[in-house]
Amino acid sequence: MRIIVLAAILVLATGSAHAMQLSSPAFANGGRLALAQVNNRCGGSNQSPVLEWTGAPPGAHSYALTLFDPDAGGGRGFWHWLVFGIPASATALPEGAGGGTGLPQGAMQVVNDFGEAAYGGACPPPGSGVHHYEFTLYALDIATVPSGELMKSGDLVAYLKAHALAAAQLVGIYSR
Repeated sequence: MRIIVLAAILVLATGSAHAMQLSSPAFANGGRLALAQVNNRCGGSNQSPVLEWTGAPPGAHSYALTLFDPDAGGGRGFWHWLVFGIPASATALPEGAGGGTGLPQGAMQVVNDFGEAAYGGACPPPGSGVHHYEFTLYALDIATVPSGELMKSGDLVAYLKAHALAAAQLVGIYSR
């Protein structure tokens, strides 16, 4: 019995050692987004935060990143940022990468619900309560997404999930 328990502990420890993690020095998981990450339409600087990750699974050929507000649109949610084609060698994105200049070569942004192929910061309606901004990083088994830049956000995310070897999430909150 002790051998089985020990084997189970080793399996769990090994599995957790390879868990992908996403973090940012700009805010803690569950913490409030800074004004820098707020859309300029709502008085912010509209700068995507520094994002860093560790624990990529073996076999990852690229990464994709999404930013989604599930509290917007009466429960429909709102896509703020969609990026794919981030090279497997990358471990971070610099502040402001969502403006296009800091993205690694080969990475592409998809049109968000603001109608822009760029980062669109937090901008909840006044009085709508706390919104949760979910940054999700996908480690993919493919190097790129065929015609991904032409896909609608929902279709792209479904494709990413189908090719994800692992995913990690970081959530920031904001309200007005």
